[in-house]
Amino acid sequence: MKEITTNEFKNEVLNGGKVAVDFYSSECPPCEALAPKFENLSKLYGEDIKFIKIFRQENRDLAQSLDVNGSPTVIFYNNGELVGDKLTGGIKRSELISNLNALIPEEKVTEITKNIKRRVSEYDTLILGGGPGGLTAGLYLCQARVNAVLVDTMLPGGQISSTHKISNYPGFIEPQPGFMLAHYMSEQTKICGAKYKVAVDVTNLDLINKTIVVDEYETIKAKKIILATGASPRYLNVPGEKELKGNGISYCATCDAKYFHDKEVIIIGGGNTAIEEADFISKFASKITIFHQFDKLQANKEAQEKAFANSKISFVFDTEPRGFEKNGNRVRVATENIKTGEKSTLEADGAFVFVGMKPNTDLFKNALEMDEWGYVKANEDMKTNIDGVYVVGDLRSKKYRQITTAVADGTIAAIAITKELD
Repeated sequence: MKEITTNEFKNEVLNGGKVAVDFYSSECPPCEALAPKFENLSKLYGEDIKFIKIFRQENRDLAQSLDVNGSPTVIFYNNGELVGDKLTGGIKRSELISNLNALIPEEKVTEITKNIKRRVSEYDTLILGGGPGGLTAGLYLCQARVNAVLVDTMLPGGQISSTHKISNYPGFIEPQPGFMLAHYMSEQTKICGAKYKVAVDVTNLDLINKTIVVDEYETIKAKKIILATGASPRYLNVPGEKELKGNGISYCATCDAKYFHDKEVIIIGGGNTAIEEADFISKFASKITIFHQFDKLQANKEAQEKAFANSKISFVFDTEPRGFEKNGNRVRVATENIKTGEKSTLEADGAFVFVGMKPNTDLFKNALEMDEWGYVKANEDMKTNIDGVYVVGDLRSKKYRQITTAVADGTIAAIAITKELD
C-alpha cells in the first residue's frame, strides 16, 4: 500500500494497471473504520492490485475533479479506466471485496479466497449496536477496565445520527445536531479505549455460546453480550409504499428535506418525530400537510405549539393513508377518514412517513423472550431470559424510548456486567 499526492496520480493510478484508491481525511471516524479493512485486503490482493491512499484535504482539486466529495471514498481503476462502484461513508469489507474480485480472473479470486485466514478474537463483553445505549455501555465497561468490543453493521450513532436537532439531551444549552451528539458519544467511548468493529457484515450470532461472525472471517467470542441493535422506521404497509420508497417517499427528514425546496410535502404521523421533523422540513418546503389517525397529536406540547404556529403546516385529523401512487414527478396519496369513511386524494411533491419504530431483531428472532410488539424483555439489570445476554436501548421492552433512557439502560447493563465479572 502506498500514499501518493496529486503529482503522482497519473503515473501511479492512471498508468498503474489495476488500482484501488482510498481518499481519506483526518478526524474522520468512517475513515478510521475503513483503514484496517483496506490495509488487510492490500495484503491479500496486493500482488494483483495496487492499493493507493490519498489525503483528500491536501489534494482537494484532484478529489473534486473526480467527483469525490466525501471521506472516505474508494474508487477503482483498470488500466486508467474508472470501473466498479464508487464506495463512500461506512464502507463494508464485502463491498470492497466485490469490487476487487471484479478486477481479477476468477481463478485468482479462488486462490485469494483460500488464503484468507480465519481468526478468533476473545473479549469479556461484546456490544452489538453503536447507538447511545451501546456507546454508553462501552464507555462504562472501558472505564471499569472490562475488555469490550463494539460491533455495528453501520457507523456508531444509531438513529440520532440522522436526527436534525436534539433539544432535550442534558448538558447542552443549545439544541445539538444529531450527528454531532453521536460523534461526541462515539469519540468519548473510543478515546477511553473500547475496541470498534463498525460498518461490518454480521453473518452469524449465537447467543447461547456468546459468539458472532463478522465479515465471514472473524469469530468473536465473549463472556457477556449486550444487544443494542435499536429500532428502525415502521412502514405503513399500504399499496405503493414499497415501490415509492426512495422515489417519492422518505423516512428521514435530515437525509431528504433539502430536496423539497419550495415544494409541497405530505407527512404521515402525529408523534414527536413527525411533528419535530415537520418543523425542520418547513425550512425547505413551501407547504406541509400532516395526516394523523387520531383527533389530536401525540407529540410533546412544545413541538405541537411550534407546529400549530407554523403557517406552512396544516393538519388533517382522524385520517389514514390507504395507498400511494406516482403521478408524473408527484406523489398522490389516497386517504380515508376513519370516523366518517370519507375517501379523498391529495398530491404533493413528496411524502414523509413517521409512524413509529420496529425493533431490529432479525439476527436473533425467536431466540429471546419478547413482548407482543416484538421488543425484548429484560429485568431491572437489563438481563434477558438467556444467561449472560443483556438488552439496552430502543430494542428493550419498556414504556418510554428516548436517548436518555437508552443511555440509562447502557449504564445499568455495564455496571451489572462489571460486578458479575468481578
